[in-house]
Amino acid sequence: MKKKAVVLASGGLDSTTIMALINHKGYDIYALTFDYGQRHKIELKAAQKVAKYFGAKKHLILHIELGTIGGSALTEDIPVPQGRKLKEISSSGIPITYVPARNTIFLAYALSWAEVLEATDIFIGVNSIDFSNYPDCRPEFIESFQRTANLATKVGMEGKGIRINVPLIDMTKGEIIKKGISLGVDYSMTHSCYNPGKDGLPCGKCDSCLLRKKGFEEAGVKDPLLTKNNFYSKS
Repeated sequence: MKKKAVVLASGGLDSTTIMALINHKGYDIYALTFDYGQRHKIELKAAQKVAKYFGAKKHLILHIELGTIGGSALTEDIPVPQGRKLKEISSSGIPITYVPARNTIFLAYALSWAEVLEATDIFIGVNSIDFSNYPDCRPEFIESFQRTANLATKVGMEGKGIRINVPLIDMTKGEIIKKGISLGVDYSMTHSCYNPGKDGLPCGKCDSCLLRKKGFEEAGVKDPLLTKNNFYSKS
């Protein structure tokens, strides 16, 4: 019998690469996506495409009202930073695109579903190298949540536990993309932009777009969205 894995699926580069990794390892994939009031709601369509592409056994899209709580440019009418230097993205403190406690909330839902499914593993595409300085993408946070998961669940009390896996935590965006390409990932179905236009096209200027651009340049391959959507044409 195959192992079951719950994967936090945003439709972006990282979670898509993770899905390719665990598909290659033979897991049954259970994809979990959140409609949390984000301005880049188009990522939900990308997540659906990716989950279907990798043959997920089930894909849940949960609706939670983080927009009601606010506190982020991704959930409120607050300008998304654009045109920042890469060094500024990684070293200038926590940006306004940080959604308060988002990964904690997402992982709590994933933990609940994994326990019901009797899944052994949860996978999340957090990264502590090429990222926007979010506190809930650090290894220390994942280690802390792993301890919480074993304390807070029936399976944890029974000594079985559920593993929180972060295979991309120490990889650059370029390394992530190279790995995905080696596994046959079609990155044209992914979405990264925080501030897409009404047509759904990436802005090419937000932190996420710039990190994506850096990754493809480092990997030495062309971003398929360049051809598909004239990506970065405004940058």
